[in-house]
Amino acid sequence: MIRFHNTLSGRVEDFRPITPGQVKLYTCGPTVYDFSHIGNYRAYIFEDMLKRFLQMSGLRVTHIMNITDVDDKTIRGAKARGVSLREYTEVYIQSFFDDIRALNILPAEHYPRATDHIPEMVRLVRGLLDKGFAYEKDGSVYFSIAKFPAYGRLSKIDLAGLSPGQRIEADEYEKESVHDFALWKKAKEGEPAWEVELGPGRPGWHIECSAMSLKYLGQTFDLHCGGVDNIFPHHENEIAQSESYTGTTFVRYWIHCHHLIVDGQKMSKSKGNFFILKDLLAQGLDPLDLRFLLLATHYRKTLNYTSETLAQAQAARQRLRDFLYELDHRTFPEGETGEVGALADDTRAKFLEGLSDDLNISTAMTALFEFVRKVNIRIAGDTLRHGDAVRARGLLVELDSVLGVLPRAAEDALPAHWLQKIQEREKARREKNYALADKLRAELLEAGILLEDSKEGVRWKVQGRAPQA
Repeated sequence: MIRFHNTLSGRVEDFRPITPGQVKLYTCGPTVYDFSHIGNYRAYIFEDMLKRFLQMSGLRVTHIMNITDVDDKTIRGAKARGVSLREYTEVYIQSFFDDIRALNILPAEHYPRATDHIPEMVRLVRGLLDKGFAYEKDGSVYFSIAKFPAYGRLSKIDLAGLSPGQRIEADEYEKESVHDFALWKKAKEGEPAWEVELGPGRPGWHIECSAMSLKYLGQTFDLHCGGVDNIFPHHENEIAQSESYTGTTFVRYWIHCHHLIVDGQKMSKSKGNFFILKDLLAQGLDPLDLRFLLLATHYRKTLNYTSETLAQAQAARQRLRDFLYELDHRTFPEGETGEVGALADDTRAKFLEGLSDDLNISTAMTALFEFVRKVNIRIAGDTLRHGDAVRARGLLVELDSVLGVLPRAAEDALPAHWLQKIQEREKARREKNYALADKLRAELLEAGILLEDSKEGVRWKVQGRAPQA
């Protein structure tokens, strides 16, 4: 039985999809006012591992991730740059897609943009007005928290100090600011606006996700994920407006990922201690090393990003890469002992058991690396057979379908320039020109290509990122 910690109940609960065999998943995507930092990607990678695990467990997942391309921040940015909202956000949207490809994050079924769903938002706001949960004031429309008694159950916020009718315009606000929130904001000079039946204006941030999830997943769906900073006000407001509109449960299970901190401090742009993925890649970081780091700590624990934790992640992932390399490049005697097959079955069971317990990645990783250790002992002792190697590799690939940290197809393929260097070195060795052979080996090592000479011939593997031609 799969179990998750449900933020709504505050307990770990058995996960039972609404429709057996199928899961409807909504995850909060980027607000595209700037490049996403790696703190954002901790949540996206956790959600990707969750999705992959559900798929490995035999469930069909329909995944929706929104793109917030209209809110206070995007409007301010476009105005400051003197360009249209669409032109301003497009740069960051494309950067986001580049990043998720680099981090091996599986694509969602849909990435709805807020600006493409204004009619759905207007229909929802109109419905809340008609049902008496919203009211108009000075050209804007607000949700009345006093009309929704269950408000605060997700965030466990105290409503004792709430004064009915107090309104707040900002899309984001502090936890103390429990006020009626804007569903539709009247048009302001210099801001983008839509001419609709509610009057000229634009949507508030919170209504966007309710409208898009309703369109793509229906009135009630299984899983809603995001970072802990989304719990209030965003997700709390989503629940209030969605359930008031439909009269039924909005989401069955809420799962939230904790913060990524840097050297013990929360990552934020105001502190200047944030990292943009493309900057790290330009410095030579392998994006899959970062992926390993961001998923290897339980999602409900704070993760500290330091040079030491990154180095540990790189070393651990290299163990898996080396193991895969040995299985792919060694020649093993024919046959199968059966011991590795039994070990693989036990490891798979422990891996799934760990992830079934609220995505306990520590238990899952322990099982995997213990398997690697035991098979490596057999490789070192020349007791592994071909059938065993096939089983071991099969398990590694299967488990990596959840982790997503091993090199993808052809990632370690070398450009022709370096392959020629390897061939030239082999020719120099055959001709006993050892000075040239050593020189070429040193050039290859400098480029991150480690050569291993064996009786089957030369083998190579890439250390870190693949060298460029």
